[in-house]
Amino acid sequence: MTVERVDKSDWLEGPSLIAFWGNDDSDNPFRLGTREYDWHSHRRGQIFCVESGLIHVRTATGSWLMPPRRAGWLPPNVAHKVSISGAMSGWSVLLTPEISSELSKQPCVINVSDLMRALVQRTVSWGDQDILEPEQERLVAVLLDEIRRAPLEPLHLPMPADPRLLRIADMILKQPEDNRTLNEWATWAALSPRTLHRLILAETGLTFNQWRQQARLTHALEMLAQGESVGMVADALGYGTPSSFIAMFRRAFGDSPLHYLAVRREQKRGLHL
Repeated sequence: MTVERVDKSDWLEGPSLIAFWGNDDSDNPFRLGTREYDWHSHRRGQIFCVESGLIHVRTATGSWLMPPRRAGWLPPNVAHKVSISGAMSGWSVLLTPEISSELSKQPCVINVSDLMRALVQRTVSWGDQDILEPEQERLVAVLLDEIRRAPLEPLHLPMPADPRLLRIADMILKQPEDNRTLNEWATWAALSPRTLHRLILAETGLTFNQWRQQARLTHALEMLAQGESVGMVADALGYGTPSSFIAMFRRAFGDSPLHYLAVRREQKRGLHL
């Protein structure tokens, strides 16, 4: 028995895990390409990954970036909006609230191992089963273990709640090339520099300079995924030379900008359906 025309992300009566492959077809439940999805939520938890391009997920408390080989995790019922840039293939896994409870209570980005990708490939092949076989449930347990053990990626930009601080954060996101110092931003927002330093550290866990760098990395990854050159990205973010931007990117991610977003040969061999 199969169930037709059911929104699988809200279907709690089905199997503990539902997986499908995404592309740019209009009827695909995990539609990719380049587009935006406005605020929504799912009753199931969701893990998703792309083979090329970039996914940017925003929640009330911050935003997360998913380049290739990184998977995003959204617990059930977390309101979010999604921007997709140039992602033509990838996968998504939907988990019931019961097994979602075994994973992080907060959204996060994790590294995707070869084993995790192979397990997802197997689960995608299960199709529209209503009930999983015992051996399939065992594979689900192994996949959950891989997800729990996966290294976290530093691709989160936390947003502050204080209205004065949020005003500064929103302006930096709109104008990432603005090189004003902490003191100058504090004056602009009618705060003392000490208060600004204390608030942003307390509300985001980052210093002002760390938060601004993370915001710039968010813009950088989106621009690179859309095909912009390193030189154009460096200029748009206020860096004097491309080499200074590349040095900052290497410090953050341990790799060059273009190689970090590259679609590697083994990826093309991996989850190919």
